[in-house]
Amino acid sequence: MEKTLHDTCEETCSGNELDLGKIKGNLISPSTALEVSDWFKALGDPTRVKIIHALLQSEMCVHDLTQVLEMGQSAVSHQLRLLRNVRMVKRRKVGKTVYYSVDDDHVEEIFGQTLQHVKHD
Repeated sequence: MEKTLHDTCEETCSGNELDLGKIKGNLISPSTALEVSDWFKALGDPTRVKIIHALLQSEMCVHDLTQVLEMGQSAVSHQLRLLRNVRMVKRRKVGKTVYYSVDDDHVEEIFGQTLQHVKHD
């Protein structure tokens, strides 16, 4: 691949008044970067995206989600566990039934903004 002028930079760009030390000092911690990365990885699967989209419409039990997604209970439960691990969904138990919903408003905001960005022409 041929390099262009924009592919390399061997020194601080002239005329740029960046305080690189300050920027470096303000970077998120490695553990926070990992959490954010895991969060976006969770949205990297179409099934999990569909689950979030469904749960934004209504709280549901696993059985309801299997019907909506036309998937087996084991597969849906597996995806829900991954989404719970990154705190995108939460569960509440009523008797023997477990209901799932999005964890908080942040999930709805980020999902909605992402969906809007993707649909934007």
